[in-house]
Amino acid sequence: MKSVETESLGTLTPFLKWPGGKRWFVCNYADLLPTEYGTYIEPFLGAGSVYFYIRPKRALLGDVNIELINAYQVIKDDWQVLENSLKYRQRRHRADADGYYYWLRGHVPAQPFQQASRLIYLNRTCFNGIYRVNRQGQFNVPRGTKEKVVIDTDNFEAMSKLLTGAELVPGDFELLVDRALENDFVFCDPPYTVRHNYNGFVKYNEVLFSWADQERLAEALLRAARRGVKVLCTNANHQSVRDLYDKRDFKQQVVSRRSPISADSAGRRHFEELVIQANI
Repeated sequence: MKSVETESLGTLTPFLKWPGGKRWFVCNYADLLPTEYGTYIEPFLGAGSVYFYIRPKRALLGDVNIELINAYQVIKDDWQVLENSLKYRQRRHRADADGYYYWLRGHVPAQPFQQASRLIYLNRTCFNGIYRVNRQGQFNVPRGTKEKVVIDTDNFEAMSKLLTGAELVPGDFELLVDRALENDFVFCDPPYTVRHNYNGFVKYNEVLFSWADQERLAEALLRAARRGVKVLCTNANHQSVRDLYDKRDFKQQVVSRRSPISADSAGRRHFEELVIQANI
């Protein structure tokens, strides 16, 4: 069996809203995911939508965002203390939403569980659920309109149980991809940086993930595919990205998603994304 038994976990909804999250992908294109593999490897973890959907028994999960990996580690190690910390933050938010939000945004606590609950709190109460930091790595999104810090879909106990089979590694994607062995499954969802494009969110991505990183990722995935690793990568449907993987003989498919980034609902449209596959 490839996954942890569904009945033992209940419903697992990602606990974060993350730019480029893949909830839409598992809802519409789950048939593109392999059903049999060894270890599941995801080096751009984010909200973990694919991970929580397929529920692998063995996983290697990573992200360059240390705060994010800390949150998963806290859920794995002591989900109850995290849940209690979120309930405390819920009470403080109800008493003085503006004051508490901006105070906590400017203060990073020392304890890992407090750092984790701070990340989740800010994610749930900030404007439009956007995760964004400045060049100094400081979270800088203003407060939004949502008031719930503890939500009905929270199931940290079940997530903790699933995460017992996962190794969590903060750091660069290449280190994780290079650990993949024959018949493992690597899923990559990098920031959508394209070559010679300096508009909007893509420009922000360029700070986090350069075109040189895109090239480095393509090479790492090619090495993995040659080792017999199953590879699926989502990326921007842009000519520069298509050319990058055409040169490396990957299968490519265009899929459609609805963009949640625009603050104006009328501006949220369907966009195309690229799915890159090998050995699946």
